[in-house]
Amino acid sequence: MSRSDALKAAEEAGVDLVEISPNAAPPVAKIVDWGKYQYQKMKELQKNRKSSKQSELKQMRFGLKIGAGDLEIKLRKIREFLTAGHKVRIQIFYRGREMAHKELGYEMIDRIVALLEDDAILEQKPQMAGRNLSIVVRSK
Repeated sequence: MSRSDALKAAEEAGVDLVEISPNAAPPVAKIVDWGKYQYQKMKELQKNRKSSKQSELKQMRFGLKIGAGDLEIKLRKIREFLTAGHKVRIQIFYRGREMAHKELGYEMIDRIVALLEDDAILEQKPQMAGRNLSIVVRSK
């Protein structure tokens, strides 16, 4: 259809002629109500933005001398974060002379990963940053 025919058809229908793909050969145009088209596009973008939830990076800190009960409570909270779709950074912090025994932190990390193996996948290997040893886990 020629450009003039398309413009005439759009004018008769009382709507607009919208060029969709100008670089195509021949250019692609649509006869639509421009205001309604823009409104639908905006609503679709809002819907997509609403449905694509941004996953946060939650953080849980452990000391080396944590008790079994406290460890279970923190692991339960980590499982809640994982089921909500978040990633979790697990951080072991060293106090004072604990820095002389870094291997204890790595053992603690191994124990935590073993307890979470049903729910989580290790995403980042253990990494020392100052007085902190950290890993990142995500849900399976």
